Amino acid sequence: MKSLLRLLPWLGLLLMGVLWGLSFSFTRMAVENGGTPLGIAFWQTIISSIILLSFSSVRGRHFTLRSHHIGPFIIIALLGVALPSVAFYIAASRVPSGVLAITVTLVPILTYCMALSMRIEAFSMIRISGVLCGTIAILLLVLPTNSLPDTAATPWVLLACLSSLCYAAENIYLARQTISDIGPIRIACGMNLMAIALLGPLALAFDQMFLPALPFSILEWSVIGLGSITAIAYTLYVLTVNRSGPVFASQVGYLVTISGVFWGIAIFAEVHSNWVWASLALMMIGLALVSPRNR
Repeated sequence: MKSLLRLLPWLGLLLMGVLWGLSFSFTRMAVENGGTPLGIAFWQTIISSIILLSFSSVRGRHFTLRSHHIGPFIIIALLGVALPSVAFYIAASRVPSGVLAITVTLVPILTYCMALSMRIEAFSMIRISGVLCGTIAILLLVLPTNSLPDTAATPWVLLACLSSLCYAAENIYLARQTISDIGPIRIACGMNLMAIALLGPLALAFDQMFLPALPFSILEWSVIGLGSITAIAYTLYVLTVNRSGPVFASQVGYLVTISGVFWGIAIFAEVHSNWVWASLALMMIGLALVSPRNR
């Protein structure tokens, strides 16, 4: 029994990595089957909100929006959902899902760069080496002419990197601007609800809103998958941080990227060049160097 309990955090880590890695393939399915970036982001956020609000209610911690929450929630919704999701879904129609998974590994690297520039983090040669590895990894994706299946995909890889920049900025904002009177699950609820309010009018204004049709097609099922993964994996992540600490939980980054690459191979038969594999290896090294250590 004790050995099983020791395994639970590792099983949770593995499940998070597999689920989040699968989200890149679901993204590609959605855009290839008629989904629009703003429309996908809108419906995914609705599904995530329903799951997270239900989970919060079951725990007896009902979500209540107060006036002083509105400003932070708008910023978190923009940085954590609206901007990165739309940029990512635009890039997904032109970039292999495995390459998208590699770009997400930039989040901790960019977070450290921002924290260092704002003097939140101390200078460290080891972690700077991780930043250099991440930079070289992206250059290996976009500079060699035979790195990507289509050289025209280069700008879209950089757009996917913009998503990582948004997530990194969100990390910095959450570290500096805490909403102390509610927990992380309810912060996620508020973030998603605010994102719905932002994305809905934009999707209508740009004629990108679509309505789910019965019976569900690949588009609807992939969007349901994206929303469910976002809510379930985020909840698991919060539980893992609470029970095993943030350093242990941060190791999910390795599994997300690796599983994202292999889900793309399994589902779409993606074939990657040696440049892409070299980029993946360097990203893993960069992530290992940048990740904080236990004190």
